[in-house]
Amino acid sequence: MINFKKTYFHNTQNCLKSIIYFCITFSFQIVFCQDAEFTQFYSNPIYLNPSFAGANNCPRLSTNHRSQWTGLPQIYNTTSFSYDQNVRKIHGGIGFMVFSDRLNNAIQNNSISGMYSYEIKISKKLTLRTGIEARFFQNKFNQSQLTFVDMIDPIRGFVYSTANNTINSSKSGVDFSSGILAYSKKFFLGFSTHHLTEPKQSIFSEEYKLERKYSINIGCHFPLGYEGSISKKNWIFSPNIIIKKQGLNEQLNIGVYGEKGSYVLGLWYRDNQNYAVLMGAKMGLIKIGYSYDINLSRLQLATSGSHEISIQINFQCENKNNIIQSLSCPSF
Repeated sequence: MINFKKTYFHNTQNCLKSIIYFCITFSFQIVFCQDAEFTQFYSNPIYLNPSFAGANNCPRLSTNHRSQWTGLPQIYNTTSFSYDQNVRKIHGGIGFMVFSDRLNNAIQNNSISGMYSYEIKISKKLTLRTGIEARFFQNKFNQSQLTFVDMIDPIRGFVYSTANNTINSSKSGVDFSSGILAYSKKFFLGFSTHHLTEPKQSIFSEEYKLERKYSINIGCHFPLGYEGSISKKNWIFSPNIIIKKQGLNEQLNIGVYGEKGSYVLGLWYRDNQNYAVLMGAKMGLIKIGYSYDINLSRLQLATSGSHEISIQINFQCENKNNIIQSLSCPSF
């Protein structure tokens, strides 16, 4: 009897997990019509706005990985790899990004994109950059990775074949985005529009399209202390606001960073009782960041929050053109 109870309890748990997977996966109208999000916005800035391409002047290599809702195994795993640098001969910067977003091995969204930004010197203190992005995407759906109720035996678990027709399909296409960025030594303001053509990338229906996403980012970067310029001896304080809208979804992000020498601490607030704490360190050319998202609603009990890690390499280079001005913004 004890073994029967253990077996029944174990299979009940698997059944509940399967139902959760099923519900999330088959809300594909929502999944395919929203972009994946990162908490460390500035550890991969060209994902936020293509105008950031080359704003660092020297070559920059970034990789980000996010595991969302770790309390539910294999739910969302998002990874990006990007590179960008300034190129004086073309009066701007270039960049590229490889992106992968996976949902429980059943749904996977992959893309590769290229960016170009053009720099305009407004004055000695103000610089303007405009950017464009071209992206090729491929979305895959594999129903064989899902489990269904008719596969479950109350005693033996998942032992039957499902009567549901197995679907293995994919959808690919191209997409375009644009952005603009104005910045000085201590202040920056950006606006971007992603998915200009609103591509139809749902596998199941031509009715659903990826709606345009509008983003505004505002921030400043200044020292605290008696010195009048940014120095390693001072704390550097950086408040930020990022506003996003995509279809009916709106998101307000309010954050603040504190930087002292090689170390950074950050705190972000997002709509609906979402908070994120962040810590980062600079070691030579390498920057490493870690953040943890927590939701103070009942959702936290089921999802156990989200983890994100970033690694960025900022290569050294010679700035032979004194007109070029680097963007001072948060590292993470």
